[in-house]
Amino acid sequence: MDSRSRRLDEKFIEKQTRYLKRLRSSLMEVTESLKTDEKNVNSDKRGSPAEYEDDAQRLALLENDGVLVARDLLRLNRVERALQKIVECTYGLSDASGKPIPKARLVAVPETIYTLAEELAFERH
Repeated sequence: MDSRSRRLDEKFIEKQTRYLKRLRSSLMEVTESLKTDEKNVNSDKRGSPAEYEDDAQRLALLENDGVLVARDLLRLNRVERALQKIVECTYGLSDASGKPIPKARLVAVPETIYTLAEELAFERH
């Protein structure tokens, strides 16, 4: 029995795997939808007279969509890494320090790959 299986039981790992796979699928759908919306906003402008107010609205929409896509892609990368860690039998251990991540944190944020203290330290820098 490896150290992971002593810390996290197999049912928990299976539940997390199912959740992470559903989350990955959902994030991929949302990201593709936002990218399509961005293309549509850009294509709607072609061939029409320029209106500064319309341009400002388009720019705001594109900026908001871009922020959402970037956020979702970052989260998608975390989900992919968490799934990889499950395969490697290192799920629940920090990528930064190897320290155990509390089960409560894994339940709250299944894609987490760092302890809360490490995550907060990364955000500060």
